[in-house]
Amino acid sequence: MDSYLIQVNGCGDHAPMLDVHLKANGNSISLGKVKGRKPRWAVRASEMSKKTYNPVRAIVDSMKVEPNPKKAMISLSLGDPTVFGNLPTNDEVTLAVKEVLDSGRYNGYAPSVGYQSCREAVAAYYNCPEAPLKAQDVILTSGCSQAIELALAVLANPGQNILVPRPGFSLYKTLALSMGIEVKLYNLLPEKGWEIDLEHLESLVDEKTACLIVNNPSNPCGSVFSKSHLQKILAVASRQCVPILADEIYGDMVFADCKYEPIATLSTNVPILSCGGLAKRWLVPGWRMGWILIHDRRDIFGNEIRDGLLRLSQRILGPCTIVQGALERILQRTPPEFYHNTLSMLKSNADLCYAALSAIPGLQPVRPAGAMYLMVEIEMEHFPEFENDVEFTERLISEQSVFCLPATCFEYPNFFRVVITVPEEMILEACSRIQEFCEMHYQGAEGAQEECDK
Repeated sequence: MDSYLIQVNGCGDHAPMLDVHLKANGNSISLGKVKGRKPRWAVRASEMSKKTYNPVRAIVDSMKVEPNPKKAMISLSLGDPTVFGNLPTNDEVTLAVKEVLDSGRYNGYAPSVGYQSCREAVAAYYNCPEAPLKAQDVILTSGCSQAIELALAVLANPGQNILVPRPGFSLYKTLALSMGIEVKLYNLLPEKGWEIDLEHLESLVDEKTACLIVNNPSNPCGSVFSKSHLQKILAVASRQCVPILADEIYGDMVFADCKYEPIATLSTNVPILSCGGLAKRWLVPGWRMGWILIHDRRDIFGNEIRDGLLRLSQRILGPCTIVQGALERILQRTPPEFYHNTLSMLKSNADLCYAALSAIPGLQPVRPAGAMYLMVEIEMEHFPEFENDVEFTERLISEQSVFCLPATCFEYPNFFRVVITVPEEMILEACSRIQEFCEMHYQGAEGAQEECDK
C-alpha cells in the first residue's frame, strides 16, 4: 500500500507562494508553485434577490411627491380593509383566537402542511359534490401569497413560462421572475367587464407553458367571471393541457346581483391548485393564514405535485399555529350576516364611486362586481399635460391629497385603481376632489389638439 507525505516549503509567516512536494514510496515529485488564497470580503446579493422586483413598490417609491398640506390625505391605494377601522372582523373570529391563545395548546410546531384537524376543517368548508375535497387535498400556508408562491414553485421550472392576466396582481410577476420563470401576459377586456381575451390567451401557450393563472374575483379589476366564461377558460386549459393556478382569495366576495363560481366546480379534467385564505373575506390580512386546495380528479398531478408541495412547505414549517387552532371555529361560527354586511358596504361604496366618477369628463370607470376595487380609465388625450397615468396620479396627490394606484403597477397604463373599503364619507370626499382635479386639467378636443401642436 502506497504512503504519501506532503512537504510544504515556504519563507516567513505568510508565504505568498507554496512550494509543494509530494513523496510517494520515498520518491519526491514536485508539484511546483501553488498560489495561496488571500482572504478578502466578497459578500454579494444572490441572483434570486436581484431578480426580485415588485413593480408596485418600485413605482410608488419613485413617486416622490408631497400631498397638499391644506387637505387631509385620503389613501385609496392599499388593498387592506383594516386601515380605517370601519371594517372590523367579526367577534366570533376574535374570540376563536383568544380561546386558542388562552388554552396554551397551540404554541409548538405543527406539521409543515398544517394540523390534520385544521386541514379537515378547510376541506369540509369547501367540499361540494362538484369539487370534492379531503384533508389530504389541503395545504395550509402563511397567507394566500405564500400559497401562490408554493403553487408556482411546484408547477414551474426556471426557463418555463406562466400565463398571467393583464391587468393583474403584481405579485405573480414578482415571484415568477425571482424563480427564473418567464411571464406571458394575456389581456383582459374592460369593454367586456374584464373578461379574458380567450384568443389572445390561447395564442400564448407553447411547449414551455407550465400553468395558467386565473384570478377571480379580480384584483385590480373588481370583476367576477360568469359561469359560461369560466367554462370557456377551462376549455382552453383542457385543449392545451395546461394546469390552472386559481387565485380565489376574493372568493364569495361578490355583490348581490352576481354569483361566484369556484372554477374547480366546473371541470373534472383540468387539474387546479386553488389558492385562498382568511385575509379578505374575514378581514384579517395580517393573520397570514392561507391554503392551497388540490383539485385533481383525473389524477393528472398524481403524487408528484402533492409530494412537491409537502417538501416546499417544509421550508418555513407551516403557518401560525395560533390561527390554525382557531380555524375550525372561524369557518363554522362566523355568522352569515357578517359577510352580508361587509358586502353591502362594499357594494354601496362601489355604486357611489362608480356614479360619481362616471359623471367626470375624461374618466371612464368600469363597474365592479365584487372584491374591493374599481378600475378607472383616464382619457389621456383630454389631459395632455400629463405623460401617463403615473404623472396623473402624482399630481392628484400633490394637488388634492388623494392617492390612487396608477395601473402601470398592474401592467395596464392609463388607468388607475381605487380601493373601495374606506368609509363612505371618505369615498365621497375623494370623488369630489378627483372631480375638482379633472375639471382643472381637462381639455376638450380643440384644447388638447392645441396642446399637442405646441
